[in-house]
Order: sequence, then structure tokens, then C-alpha cells
Amino acid sequence: MQRNVGSAQFKTIEDELVSALVGAGCIPENHGNDMRKMSFQRSARTDKGVSAAGQIVSLKLWLIDNLVEKVNENLPPGIKILGMRRVTGRFNSKNTCDARTYFYMLPTFALGHKDEGAGPETFRLSTCALGRVNKLLGCYKGTHNFHNFTSGKGPRDPSAKRYIMEMFCEAPFVRQGVEFAVLKVKGQSFMMHQIRKMIGLVIAVVRGYAAEAILEQSWGEAKVDVPKAPGLGLVLDTVHFEKYNQRFGSDGVHQALEWTDVEPQRAAFKEDHIYPTIVTTEQEEQSMANWLNTLPIHDFTATASGNQLTDNHSKKMNDDVDGGSDVGESD
Repeated sequence: MQRNVGSAQFKTIEDELVSALVGAGCIPENHGNDMRKMSFQRSARTDKGVSAAGQIVSLKLWLIDNLVEKVNENLPPGIKILGMRRVTGRFNSKNTCDARTYFYMLPTFALGHKDEGAGPETFRLSTCALGRVNKLLGCYKGTHNFHNFTSGKGPRDPSAKRYIMEMFCEAPFVRQGVEFAVLKVKGQSFMMHQIRKMIGLVIAVVRGYAAEAILEQSWGEAKVDVPKAPGLGLVLDTVHFEKYNQRFGSDGVHQALEWTDVEPQRAAFKEDHIYPTIVTTEQEEQSMANWLNTLPIHDFTATASGNQLTDNHSKKMNDDVDGGSDVGESD
């Protein structure tokens, strides 16, 4: 969710949404050119390559009849409005959002030890291996200094501290002959590339390239070489407004901002649009398999005072895998 004004070739979800709002008669055309006029805000930004299954935007618009249906008629199949709620006058979907949940869908062979001989089609994640993955992911819970999981922030930058409420891996499932799993993480907010690096470091541990102690070490002041998992598979799943719902959700004027009544539609959207895209793209581009081949290049024993890869070298390795795209998540 962000604008790419003036580019007919590379239209973003937000571009399509604004065009649909204008086409449906919900906003005047000049508001589409200057979104401040309608107080537009999104609860979380999704960059190139990151899908969304549960986004909320706030804006001022004309309440026309059958608004949701008319806007959806002007949207492409991969974008859909699930509902509309009247909110308080000063509501801002970004600032009022308590937490955001992302999920990361990946082939489970990425969670196997590097010495296992099973191929992508034959690998199956054991119950014991799943338990270890969840033990490692659970280490992220709480408040930690994630300066090593983004760029441009030093270890004493207060904004590098982030609060993670939960992180876990769900039971695996098979799609087109390959086993996949979904990792979920809920936090107050995330920095650019933070989630991909959190997952990348856990993969490095379970595959045997790094010791478990690297997790706690990465939250210290020393610079740690943290690999960034591919952008494919990262999805904004849910945005949460718990404090707003407690205060205004039952005041008789406003409705709670919850997903319960549209959950069947969300599940169907994931099945029809998000999961197939991830599975097909992974099989065609082999992004995870290619990225796994870069893990031996990382030095997980080095620190800022030792023989560590430079930021530029690490960035080059990630750019080679990502095709140069800047895929990630942000506040």
C-alpha cells in the first residue's frame, strides 16, 4: 500500500483503490491527486512483492448507496474491499492501530538441516523439527533491540526496540506436491526487512549454519550478520485495533473494527489469490532454494570487532537474490 503516481505501467494497490473510489463516485477526482484532501491513511505499508489479506485504510468519502459493491466493480480481481465502518472524526488507521500480524509462507525444506538429503518434493517437516522451529521463533517474544534486523539504525537508537507479542509456525500442508508452512508474527510495529531477517536467522539456525546463541547475540550492541529471507511469501494478514474497539466499539454509534464477519471472505481470498501466487512463483523462480545457497557465505561467528561481512557486501548478496527489489514491511 503506497502510491506510484504518474506511472501507468507500475500501478500499486493504492493507485487502483483511488481510481476505483473516483470511478464509483465516492470521492471527487481532484482528491485522488492530493490524498490529504480526504485524510487518507493506511494502517500498514506493504512494499513491492508483499501481499495483504487484512488491510484497513481510513479516509473521508461520500456515503453513496451500495458503496462497497460499486467500488469493487471498479477494482481488478486481485483487490477487493470486504467492508466499511464508520469511525470517529479523528480516527487515523496508522496511528490508532495497536498491532499488525504478518504471515510468511515458505516451503518446509527450508526448515530442514543442510545435511538432510530430501529434495523439495519429498521433504516433510517432522513433529520434532516443527517443535524446534517454534521454540526458536518463541525467543523473539517480548521487547528486543532489532538494530541488526534492519538498516540505518544503530544499537542505541530507541526506535530499534520493538515489541513482539507472538511468533509461531503452523502445521505444514502440501500444495502441488511440495510441503509448505505458514509462520505468523504479531507485533506493535515492524521496521523495514525486520520480519524477513527474523525468519532468515531462524532458518540459518535450524539448517545448522548458526548456533542458537546467535539470536540473543543479535539483540546486543555488536553488529551481527543477519541474512534476509526472500520477499516472496510475506503477507500482511491482520491489523488490530483493540484499544479503539474497547473505547468505541460498543458506544452505540460506532462499530468495532474486527474481522469476524468477513473471515470466510478473507479465507477464500487467500485460497483464490494469495496462496496460489506464492506456490506458483516459488516453483517457477526457486527463490527460497536460491537464497538457501547464499547462507554459507554469511559469517555468523563474526562481530563488529571481528572479521564480519561489510554492510555493502551483505546488501549485494541480498540484492542478487531479490533481483534488486526492495521488498519488506514497515511501520
